[in-house]
Amino acid sequence: MDRSRRNFCLGAGAAAVGAATLAAAPSDAAPSGTVAGVAAARTGGDPAHRWAMVVDVRKCVGCQACTVACIMENDVPENSFRTIVSTYEVTEQDKAGSYMLPRLCNHCEDPPCIPVCPTGATFQRTDGIVVVDNTVCVGCAYCVQACPYDARFINHNSQTADKCTFCVHRVDAGLLPACVETCVGGARVFGDLKDPASAVSRLVREADPKVLKPEQGTQPRVFYIGLDPRFQGKVDGTPTLWRPSAHTERSHAGKEHA
Repeated sequence: MDRSRRNFCLGAGAAAVGAATLAAAPSDAAPSGTVAGVAAARTGGDPAHRWAMVVDVRKCVGCQACTVACIMENDVPENSFRTIVSTYEVTEQDKAGSYMLPRLCNHCEDPPCIPVCPTGATFQRTDGIVVVDNTVCVGCAYCVQACPYDARFINHNSQTADKCTFCVHRVDAGLLPACVETCVGGARVFGDLKDPASAVSRLVREADPKVLKPEQGTQPRVFYIGLDPRFQGKVDGTPTLWRPSAHTERSHAGKEHA
């Protein structure tokens, strides 16, 4: 059993008695956003946990195993993604190379997608996971536009908003998200920020991780180790090493330059 899996299982199975919350993870007691002018209190989940992910971009090889695993686990429709590794072509000192940036919903502490939802379909659980109730969602796409991380889309099968949920059904069963299970380089670490002994907590404390678009003030709970500052605000990359089908638009075929 690898370290990420071991730490997760220990954290999920043990009661968080007297665990100090990290300074990087504010209290979950406060309401998150507003819906139709009314404070949207967090609901569901276990408030003893605050789930988060650390991505070590130095270990990512761009294999897209995480992307495929997510598609299979969550029945993501063709040419849509809950998570993906954006690949950039970088030129430095006349030498060309590739830069990998895994992307997914950041499960922000202050999610901008929640207050714009007119029906309350998008909400945040007490454990910090942001989810969508597709029985209530009307597919207006306000949340898609509000997300600064380009992490949401309208599912063309259900006609409702869709995104990464940290595989909440797996987390509730004591399992890791599918993308973490299948990451061949061990680049993704998932765990509980409220457990100071978890691998995620240790990495946040010791590895000085960065977040995407910190100026947005959303306080993401997806952290990046080894993130090149040039890509801290770049979240619109395209999959240049792998495509889901031959029908992908030609406009998505070009590589981006830093």
